[in-house]
Amino acid sequence: MSRRLLQILTALLGLIPLATGIITMFGLSDPLYASMQLPQSPLLDSNLRFFGGVWCALGIALFWMIPSIERQTVLFRVIWGAVFLGGIGRLLSILFAGLPPLPFIGFTALEIVGAPLFVYWQYRVAKSASA
Repeated sequence: MSRRLLQILTALLGLIPLATGIITMFGLSDPLYASMQLPQSPLLDSNLRFFGGVWCALGIALFWMIPSIERQTVLFRVIWGAVFLGGIGRLLSILFAGLPPLPFIGFTALEIVGAPLFVYWQYRVAKSASA
């Protein structure tokens, strides 16, 4: 459970919120939503852009902590806690609204199962660094 591998995987996974956050900041013009031909709604567009900005900031925070990942326990847990809660939100959506496209089911699994595993991994890296 190496520090270097944790840094690499954090960087790779950090690309997801960074890229999709930027794209989501296009609001209803985001290619994912534009293809659905949703009715123009200032409220929905505003919320999509807001959440896209928050998601993008989460990606930036992931990259910011990579160099000192073994000392960033609180930030690491906050970020993965947010991802975990987002996964719970997706799970609720599946229960109440139905299945999303297949990639989003994979995201849900990563968010609910992967988040606790990454927190544990960082805990182990931090523990070994302080020993």
